[in-house]
Amino acid sequence: MKAFQLHKSPLFLKIIFVLSIAIIFFIGGVTFKHITVLKKSSVWVTNSYEVNMELEKLLSYIKDAETGQRGYIISKDEEFLKPYYNSKNLIKKSFNNITRLTKSSRTQQSNLKKLLFYINKRQNYLSKSIYLIRQEKYEVSELNNNLIKGRGVMDTIRVKVENMIDTEKTLLHIRQKDYENTMSYTPLFIYLTLLVTLILITIAFIKMNNDLIALKKANNTLLVANEANSMAEIVGKFGSWQLNLETNKYIYSDNEYRLLGCEPKSFNAGVEEFIKFIHPEDLESVKERAKIMFDNDNLPAFTYRIIRKDGEIRYFRALGRMLENLLGHKTYIGTTTDVTEEVFANKFMEERNRELEANNKELTAFNYIASHDLQEPLRKIETFISRLIDKDYDKLSESGQQYLSRIQSSANRMRILIDDLLQFSRTNKTEKIFEISNLNELLDNAKQELLQTIEDKKATIENSDLPNLKVIPFQIQQLFTNLIGNSLKYSKTEVNPKIIINSSTVVSQDEPLLPKTKDKYYKITIEDNGIGFEQEYADKIFILFNRLHNKNEYDGTGIGLAICKKIVENHKGYIFAKGSPNEGSLFTVYLPIS
Repeated sequence: MKAFQLHKSPLFLKIIFVLSIAIIFFIGGVTFKHITVLKKSSVWVTNSYEVNMELEKLLSYIKDAETGQRGYIISKDEEFLKPYYNSKNLIKKSFNNITRLTKSSRTQQSNLKKLLFYINKRQNYLSKSIYLIRQEKYEVSELNNNLIKGRGVMDTIRVKVENMIDTEKTLLHIRQKDYENTMSYTPLFIYLTLLVTLILITIAFIKMNNDLIALKKANNTLLVANEANSMAEIVGKFGSWQLNLETNKYIYSDNEYRLLGCEPKSFNAGVEEFIKFIHPEDLESVKERAKIMFDNDNLPAFTYRIIRKDGEIRYFRALGRMLENLLGHKTYIGTTTDVTEEVFANKFMEERNRELEANNKELTAFNYIASHDLQEPLRKIETFISRLIDKDYDKLSESGQQYLSRIQSSANRMRILIDDLLQFSRTNKTEKIFEISNLNELLDNAKQELLQTIEDKKATIENSDLPNLKVIPFQIQQLFTNLIGNSLKYSKTEVNPKIIINSSTVVSQDEPLLPKTKDKYYKITIEDNGIGFEQEYADKIFILFNRLHNKNEYDGTGIGLAICKKIVENHKGYIFAKGSPNEGSLFTVYLPIS
């Protein structure tokens, strides 16, 4: 807190001057370092020029030796060998200079080692040629061969020297660029030093002037903020209060008084006066909350009733927290909000929810009871139809027999529809008890239920190992039964059904069909080689009573897949369908890993 007050004291200006001097010394040090770098860049540039000059000299000395040898071979005059003898020392001296100048370059040092090898080799060939000429008898072919080899070595020396010159030129180019860059930054550092010095010297004066301007702006802003806050309190139906914990004095905003039905400043702000407005039934609760406020830094939100000056009962919600101001004083600030409309709205919503829940229970009971009650007359219809077929079928006319068959078929479809409705009602109504279950066992149970259809259609079902998962066991078994049954029902007549079931663990954000979260799911796929369907119907097949085929083509009520979707939703998962006509269908189920 003292740090916040520092800018208001005279010490602040002293700190600015000390800081100014420190920064000037710092920039001076940086500038000195910059000049040192500049000097180093100049040395490197000079070094590159010297290396190139020595390389040119070295090559010249070698050429002089070769020229002297050539003159001696032609004239046999020993005078021509003087350059040859002098060149040895000159070559050695020049080579040592180059070695010294390039000692910081590994590349050039490596090149020098190779160059020295060829220089020695060239001198050996020169010495041998001179030796052969001095002999009274020598083979011309041997001399020619030695000269040819010597010329080849000389060509290699030229190439090596040129390579070293090119390398040095490249280094020179880089160093010149660094030198130029360094030179370009030098004025900037000098200017920066002068600019920072000027800024730091004038900052004290500017600070004093700005303090006066800021004070005026703060006063104006405070006036506007107070007015805006007052308007916001009126519009938002809330008031604010403050409690100075050192003086134990309260301050109420104008709207705090208005919420109580009083004129602003019509009574002294304080606990004693405020308690008079609290509803008697909530008084003890408010006092308990007040004790919590003094024991903690935060006052959790709570709701209570007050009786306004005009006798109207209103609901208030209080919220507060402790703050420490710039002077280090602790103050409790809080808000009081009129939430009467919100409380009444919540009560209305609760009442509506109770009504909806009661209506839902009635509808569920109606659906369940109606489905059961329909079973009895339907069984009688099927019984009488069966007796009629057994005893009097042959006595009926051909059209009568057709009518009877249609009645029997309709009664059978009604029985299937009622069974499916009961199954769907059971999926919605049954208590959701989750248990750790082995999905392999539930899948085997589903296969057992469909065993007769599987054998009749000669179907094969392949599945990978399924996990243990916390599920509603009978619902997951029903899910497998319905999905496998759907694949068997819509199989091709000329092809034996083949159903493949796989599972894997996936992360939601890696699956294009799932939300982009980091939740993990078990992904179970059921793929078949049946008649398939158009992909545009992929979502519609999960709608209750929705059918893609005529009832005369394939049996079904349009409830099975709706039950599957409901089961997956009960497990907070997802189910998707993908199909292609005459190629088969793929159902993908995602069950969350708890």
